[in-house]
Amino acid sequence: MRCSTLRRALWLLPSLLWLLLASPGALAAGPGGALTFGGSLVATSDYIYRGVSSSNNEPAVQADLHLSFRDGTFIGVWGSSRDGTLDPYANYEVEIYLGHRFDLTPAWSATLTGRAHYFLGGQQEVSDDYQEVSAALTWLDAWTVSLTAIPSAPRYWFYDRISRAPAFVAETSAQWLLVHGLFLTGGAGYYHATGTGPGVEAATGYGYGDVGIAWEHRHWRLEVAYYLTGHKAEQVMPYPSADEHVAGSVIWRF
Repeated sequence: MRCSTLRRALWLLPSLLWLLLASPGALAAGPGGALTFGGSLVATSDYIYRGVSSSNNEPAVQADLHLSFRDGTFIGVWGSSRDGTLDPYANYEVEIYLGHRFDLTPAWSATLTGRAHYFLGGQQEVSDDYQEVSAALTWLDAWTVSLTAIPSAPRYWFYDRISRAPAFVAETSAQWLLVHGLFLTGGAGYYHATGTGPGVEAATGYGYGDVGIAWEHRHWRLEVAYYLTGHKAEQVMPYPSADEHVAGSVIWRF
């Protein structure tokens, strides 16, 4: 892993901790609230999200910190290093999220989450920050289907920023236990960008998916997956496609 990536990792975790502790939800709960604290640290060979690579097919480091309330409400902050040569030329991505999990039955749960996504650092020429709201249905933490609405998503055409427009994402993911600690994983999604006019601003979208294996032991999880992405991704996203790529991650949860 490059030295610049390690320096970003050292910056990332304390910054996320400060953001989380300074959030209104954390302050309102107080030290005597019914809370649990958790998080994760991730080293990945490629930061792939929704079928494209935000790290330009290079390694990235990521961290998550969150507070969970006894009633199912949670608040957290997530961050990742990224390639600063990709639009909007930021070195980091940070996401603040707030949500609530509803336990429907012993096997089924539903989650409603709001997220605010920010690009930080670097030499940004334009803001690509955005907000989104998602609803997810989960069965036994083994299968999840979700729908996400992004009211004002940045819209690109082959790396050229052209506008903002609403976008919608449908996703599903699953993991199947093979033997103790070893899982077969898979997922698929579709990103739909609405249109604001004819030609390059017409509505379009692309599909993506992955299949892989994961191994868990105590606080550790290792993942390796093979990714596929539809060719129209380059018409919507300013990042390299992850089509026919293999990526792996090491995750430590606490």
